[in-house]
Amino acid sequence: MTERGRGHVQRRAASLAIGPSRLDWNGRSLAIDIDERCAPLPRRVLGQVRLHPLGLSTFCAALDAAGRHRWGPIAPCARIEVDLPLPGLRWQGNAYFDSNEGDEPIDRGFVRWDWLRATQTDGRCAVLYDVLPRDGAPRTIGARFGADGSVEPLTVAQRQRLPATRWWRVDRRAPIEAGGTALVLKTLEDTPFYARSMLRIPLGGAPTDAVHETLDVRRLTSPIIQRLLPWRMPRVA
Repeated sequence: MTERGRGHVQRRAASLAIGPSRLDWNGRSLAIDIDERCAPLPRRVLGQVRLHPLGLSTFCAALDAAGRHRWGPIAPCARIEVDLPLPGLRWQGNAYFDSNEGDEPIDRGFVRWDWLRATQTDGRCAVLYDVLPRDGAPRTIGARFGADGSVEPLTVAQRQRLPATRWWRVDRRAPIEAGGTALVLKTLEDTPFYARSMLRIPLGGAPTDAVHETLDVRRLTSPIIQRLLPWRMPRVA
């Protein structure tokens, strides 16, 4: 993807265009048209992702004690259709769409966070946010979301340390149920400050596959990483 200045952005009530890529909402589904070039090796990514929410949510939770950083799922239970002629990917499956917002830069609020999302056998979506604030004790925010928009709290009793990623040695942790064990099935993304993985975790007494991410904010804001970022994500004014 490419970071672009305000001159390349157009926003309306039901659409958002950033350069040649755009999102359009028709009241029933979200069409995400992608036309980008990879970096540092130039390769075009072209196609469409279409998200079909089973229900919309207005849930919002503060990630920090002061409420300066907030998270909420817009479509916690959804279906997705991916059709990317370039590089040649096409599939369908369960999906999830959320939003994060903040009143200050992320490094002022957090040292790190671990997040996971799983689709349960009954169709509900479970989300766990495990955050380490810059000031204060660690906190875990958890919720289960139904396709009908219902939400209920989800609590966990322990954090398990997972193996660090292979190349960049990102330290990963997972909030899980008491007495259970999380297993890393696959590391999908291994970068200097961020990791995305597939886990198998105990959830409601049953082993469940989950998408997991770790963000190390200290690494993200280090001068060395900041100098490397433009090589991976070019910037256009």
